[in-house]
Amino acid sequence: MRDPVKDTFPTLTASQASRIAKVGRARDVAIGEVLVSPDLPRSSFFLVERGTLEIGQGLVSLGPGQFTGELSTVTGRRGLVEIRATAPGRVIEVDSQALRALVDTDSELGEILLRAFILRRANLIELGAGDAILVGSSRDHGTLQAMEFLTRNGYPYRHVDLDAEPEIHRVLEGFHVDAGDIPVLVAHGQVLRRPRNAQIAELLGLNRPLDEGRVHDLVVVGAGPAGLAAAVYAGSEGLTTLVLEQVVPGGQAGSSSKIENYLGFPNGISGGELTARAHVQAEKFGVQVRVADGAVRLRCDEQPYAIALDDGRIVRTRAVVIATGAAYRKLAIHDLARFENVGVYYGATHLESQRCRDQDVIVVGGGNSAGQAAVFLAQTARHVDLLVRASGLAASMSQYLIRRIEQSPNITLHTRCEIVALEGGDTLTGVRWRDGRGGVETREIRHVFSMTGAVPATRWLEGCLALDDHGFVRTGPDLRREDLAAYRWPLARPPHLLETSIPRVFAVGDARAGSVKRVATAVGEGASVIALVHRVLAE
Repeated sequence: MRDPVKDTFPTLTASQASRIAKVGRARDVAIGEVLVSPDLPRSSFFLVERGTLEIGQGLVSLGPGQFTGELSTVTGRRGLVEIRATAPGRVIEVDSQALRALVDTDSELGEILLRAFILRRANLIELGAGDAILVGSSRDHGTLQAMEFLTRNGYPYRHVDLDAEPEIHRVLEGFHVDAGDIPVLVAHGQVLRRPRNAQIAELLGLNRPLDEGRVHDLVVVGAGPAGLAAAVYAGSEGLTTLVLEQVVPGGQAGSSSKIENYLGFPNGISGGELTARAHVQAEKFGVQVRVADGAVRLRCDEQPYAIALDDGRIVRTRAVVIATGAAYRKLAIHDLARFENVGVYYGATHLESQRCRDQDVIVVGGGNSAGQAAVFLAQTARHVDLLVRASGLAASMSQYLIRRIEQSPNITLHTRCEIVALEGGDTLTGVRWRDGRGGVETREIRHVFSMTGAVPATRWLEGCLALDDHGFVRTGPDLRREDLAAYRWPLARPPHLLETSIPRVFAVGDARAGSVKRVATAVGEGASVIALVHRVLAE
């Protein structure tokens, strides 16, 4: 059995340490010298040769043969906690670029470092370590949105809940912070009031600087399973690759509580964990992944292709992979937007499960995502009502999930049902639904999880390439002769299997017309498309 402490803070052998020394530079350190800090814009990796280093306020002490670093070190982003020398000594400093090259070529060290980095990030999240503090109300839409953004990006933070500590309201008022300014994020010596995701990403250094003058081999738009798979294979095969993600990596799969039919994980794996690992893997191969940085337009009449971002900047690329996925179709209910994130949710993660502990919840939808959510929420909720418009689940849900639902004493399936109204003030307090016989039932419910249908995130592509009647991207053999004529396909060869109606632009995953809505299929398409990208770049 592995020792988690030794895995998290291992001591390298003399041979392993010497291989690190070859790619770094030796430097002496004085007692009290700060090597890593949230106040510094970048962090390096340090191997201790002599002396001791302290992580945080006495969290861990590192001696000779041990090393600093966690996931942010791989990309050179600023550190999450302070690391200082507690005795005079000597260290080997390795910058992020050299570190990535080392783990790429030295599989033994790569495994040791990556395992330690992942375990350390998990520990920091559990401890709430780091200097990010989010002050807000658990009943406030903006606060919950910021919590989701930080959590799904794996960024440690502490939450000060104004509902649990009402006296803080008076303190904030003294600093001219009113209800309209909530949430407030404090980090790196700055204060953000009601921040947008892009502002949070900028403050916390989640994104590396973007070089607008560079022409990339490949830009992947969307960081769900398909986009991350494409990024991993592109980066590992030497393509200069940029990934643009409008919100957080993971897509719909990232909010899945547990995927039990994904190959190689017999005990299941959460969507968040699967996509977080893929994110780390992509960055290990030198891929630049930008969060809260969405594409708003593809300039398909320019060569190289230009992609306009939502802040007005432009990135250029020789090839494009569209992996923007699809969003759950929203309930056709008046005032729905008022309750989103404060009663109506589109994902069931640990964060949501804690909000509805020992309460009644509703899950809407008959697909696998809805089934996974119902089974997961039943572990903490008092009761789960699963509402579907169809007469049953057999046509749309995997059999293993149907069995779990049937065997769960606190899940009730309601067929031929739909929600007709939501009730409440600042938060959701009640739900009305209509059953198959036309009767209407009203229940005191504060949490609804909506997972119905799929609407492709492709509006930014309209007029640029061929979409089907539902907005999904047509590719390969699904492209009709009139599509190729309308978009002036210029080559003698027909489009490749995953290629769209314009050359060197591909679509994979849920955004693609005819795709199978499964995580494994999305990953397979993301991996497969890179062989085609190599082929078209060589033309």
